[in-house]
Amino acid sequence: MGLESDEDFDALAAAFADLATRAGVIAMDVLAAPTIDARAKKDASPVCEADERIEAFLTPRLAELLPGLPIVAEEAAAAGAAFARADTFLLVDPLDGTREFLARSGEFTVNIGLIVAGAPRAGAVFAPALGQLWFAGARAFAAEALPGRPAPPPAAWRPLRVRALPAEGPTALVSRSHLDAATTAFLETHRVAATRDVGSSIKFCLLAEGAADLYPRFGPTMEWDTAAGDAVLRAAGGGVVDPTGRPLLYGKAGEAYRNGPFIAFGDPAAARLY
Repeated sequence: MGLESDEDFDALAAAFADLATRAGVIAMDVLAAPTIDARAKKDASPVCEADERIEAFLTPRLAELLPGLPIVAEEAAAAGAAFARADTFLLVDPLDGTREFLARSGEFTVNIGLIVAGAPRAGAVFAPALGQLWFAGARAFAAEALPGRPAPPPAAWRPLRVRALPAEGPTALVSRSHLDAATTAFLETHRVAATRDVGSSIKFCLLAEGAADLYPRFGPTMEWDTAAGDAVLRAAGGGVVDPTGRPLLYGKAGEAYRNGPFIAFGDPAAARLY
C-alpha cells in the first residue's frame, strides 16, 4: 500500500478501521468472562488477557498490510522489545483504557496509528463496547460498527469536523482514571465553561466530533496512547500541542516513546486561550 497521496492515507485509515473492528471482538469475549485476570507491569499500569490477545491479532496483520514497516506496540514495549528508530512506523495500543475495561466501563478502545516524519498521518480508534468507530487519513470519519465484523462501508461514514469555540467558553475533557493535580489546577485557573470525565482515547474523538473543545493532559502518556486519536483530531481540523505551542512530536525512541504534557483542542481558538 502506498504512502504518498491523500487517497493513500485515507485507504490506509479504512484498513486500520477494519482491523480495529475485527479485533474488538476479542475485548468483548474477555469482558464477558465472570472474572478478568490482570497484573501490574513495571510502570504499575495494568495489563490483562485482552491487551495481549488483541496485540497478537493486530501485529501480524499490520505487518502483512505494510511489509517492513516497524510496529511499536505497547505490550511488546512493556516486555522489553527494542525498536529501531524510523521516520515512518506504526503505533499500536491494543487496549487503551485498561483500567476502564477492568472496571467494566465501555470507555476503552483499540488504537492503530501511522507516524510519518514525527506526525500522525492515519489512525483508527474503535470502542467495541460502545459500537463506535473513528478513523482518519487526510479526512476524518466516524461510524457505528460491530465488534468482530468488517468495518462499515463508505455510505455509513460520517465526516468529522471540530466545532467553533462556544461563546461561553470551552468544554474540557479530563481523564476518568488519570486526573492529576496539574490538570485540576489548569482547569481551576483558566476559563472553562464545563468539564466532562471520559476514559481512553475517546477524548480525542469527541473533540473531532465537535462534542467538546479542549483536552489538557499533564500526567504521563505514551505515544501509542495518543497517536490514533491525534490523527483523527488533526484530520478533523483540531490539533495537539505541547506547552510551547508546537505540535506533539512522535518517534521519541530515545525517551522510550513517552509523551510530555499536551493540550488537545478542536477550534484552534481554544488553544490560543492558554
